[in-house]
Amino acid sequence: MLKYRFIFVIFLLGLTVSNAQTKWTYDKAHSKVQFTVTHLVISEVTGQFKSFDVNVTSSKDDFTDAKIDFSADVNSISTDNDARDRHLKSDDFFNAEKFPKLTFKGKSFTKVSDNKYKLVGDLTIRDVTKEVTLDVKYNGSIKDPWGNVKAGFKIQGEINRFDYNLKWNSLIEAGGAVVGKDVQMIVDLELQKAK
Repeated sequence: MLKYRFIFVIFLLGLTVSNAQTKWTYDKAHSKVQFTVTHLVISEVTGQFKSFDVNVTSSKDDFTDAKIDFSADVNSISTDNDARDRHLKSDDFFNAEKFPKLTFKGKSFTKVSDNKYKLVGDLTIRDVTKEVTLDVKYNGSIKDPWGNVKAGFKIQGEINRFDYNLKWNSLIEAGGAVVGKDVQMIVDLELQKAK
């Protein structure tokens, strides 16, 4: 009887090890969260969130079971123009005072080819939550000169800002919007495997 209990305990330990979740932190010096929107129909303005947090856990080397949570501090928004940044933080756009964070909670991370994935999750801006699908390129994993395991990703997607009550709008004489409604999101993410 003792022999069978021992085998059962070994089996359970094996299950625990095989299903162990690996935590990944992000490398702040090599990660960036940016967005681009058209201005006056003829050009683009690019900005970024300078303060953000990413939590990733996965038990598979190809990340297909990854759990991904993201948040950004709206007050850290920067477009290299103080007046524009203040306007973006106002109630015309993000209302940073009332809604200081935007969040993304991943629901699935599906491989569609060798290094291409679809990331589906709930994006919350202000008081609106909508499901979005993002394109992800997995650039691979590597061990750096200090023995850290790193993984690199590029994440891209597009949202309609009107869907999230970022509804400030002004039309130019030709009829186009001063600020476009479609916002391109570009995230460069370098993760480091927790030791």
